[in-house]
Amino acid sequence: METQGTISIRAFTSRAQIPVQGATAAVTRPTGQGRHQLVALRVTDENGLTQPVALPAPALSQSDHPGGERPFAVCDIWVEHTGYRMLHVEGVQIFPGVETRQDAELLPLPEHPTAGDMTTVVDVTPQPL
Repeated sequence: METQGTISIRAFTSRAQIPVQGATAAVTRPTGQGRHQLVALRVTDENGLTQPVALPAPALSQSDHPGGERPFAVCDIWVEHTGYRMLHVEGVQIFPGVETRQDAELLPLPEHPTAGDMTTVVDVTPQPL
């Protein structure tokens, strides 16, 4: 039995966490062999927030036994806005019946960016359950 969890993204910049309005956020699911399936595209509002995206997640009852199915689904988040490095967050966990809020700190691009300056990758370590 599958249920749903949701995810919303909060894009901001600087340690003052200034909201970034108009950032594009893509939510994808890994399909294997390095490929991703696009689940949703959202644009951040004046508060740097997206509307929630619903994703299927396994029921908690399916993870009662050790070695059983993990009690969460996994998605990746891609966030970009002109003048900032693209952010790629890998392995975001989605739990059934829970709204996950993923912070997305966007770093300004340097005045003369090189290819290495264009993307920041964050790998989320799974929670030990």
